[in-house]
Amino acid sequence: MWDIILKMRSHVFKRLISIVPLLIGISLISFFVMHLAPGDPTALFADPSVDPGELLRIRQNWGLDRPVYIQYFYWVKNALRGDLGTAYIVNRPVLEVIAERIPATLLLMGTSLFFILLISIPLGVISAYKKGGIFDNLVSVLSFAGMSMPSFWLALMLMLVFSVQLGLFPAGGMSDPLLAHASVFEKSLDTARHMALPVLTMVIIGFAGLTRYVRSGTLEVLCQNYIKAARAKGLPEHAVLFKHALRNSLLPLITILGMAIPDLFAGAFIIETIFAWPGMGRLGVGAIFSRNYPLIMGVVLISSFLIIIGNLAADLLYSAADPRIRTGRKD
Repeated sequence: MWDIILKMRSHVFKRLISIVPLLIGISLISFFVMHLAPGDPTALFADPSVDPGELLRIRQNWGLDRPVYIQYFYWVKNALRGDLGTAYIVNRPVLEVIAERIPATLLLMGTSLFFILLISIPLGVISAYKKGGIFDNLVSVLSFAGMSMPSFWLALMLMLVFSVQLGLFPAGGMSDPLLAHASVFEKSLDTARHMALPVLTMVIIGFAGLTRYVRSGTLEVLCQNYIKAARAKGLPEHAVLFKHALRNSLLPLITILGMAIPDLFAGAFIIETIFAWPGMGRLGVGAIFSRNYPLIMGVVLISSFLIIIGNLAADLLYSAADPRIRTGRKD
């Protein structure tokens, strides 16, 4: 038992150490690609009434007059000390600005992921069990439809129907300012109503691919000999499906979830912008349009860190689910 714990601790430690060079590589590519765009943040002040000397002083204060590699060196030096710089315009620390937005993004992504798993796993298992039937064909049509729809188009259609025409849900934002002094229950209910359309968009897009993976994995497991043996013993079908087949078909699903986390973050950038959700994705899009270099780098770095941690968690779950990985056995 202690050997297993030590192996797990060693694996986690090595993965955590590898995060540092990985983040440096991501930041290096992001920093130089960001500066390939023509112009700089001072272009936002391009106005005949602005003194050119004042623009020059702004560039010097922001360090934009230095070569790009020198700017990157100073950025890394400060980042290693926990200082990601000061966001332009608002003149606030980048970490402080991002820290205000992370909870909203994690709430949206966590809720979406919960419902994606809640829907896709049962649908995939039952679809595999009823292979070739009406239910399987219906799930397949819905899955392919969800995979083919662009997230921005789906978000706009849901907003048009449920917000503009039916008036059932708010079109954007996270809360109603008129409920600032309401009770916790009323505020929670209001937040849930504002989350409904963004979550529904991410669930429709996310469950489609995951359902196909669950179906494929379950079909493969249902052909195994131990499933036939379980049925020969007279076990109920629900026990065979959800106790024996599902447990083994979830192993590749854990890996797929690790790869799905970046997709959720990418989707959050689009969905948060469309629904004016005050999360990190919308903050990043706004930083890109305003050429807020320190804020862009902060969003990229924090997003990359969360994605890496999510993949590490998926690896640990895979090790916990498969004893062969914990013990180092291959059979």
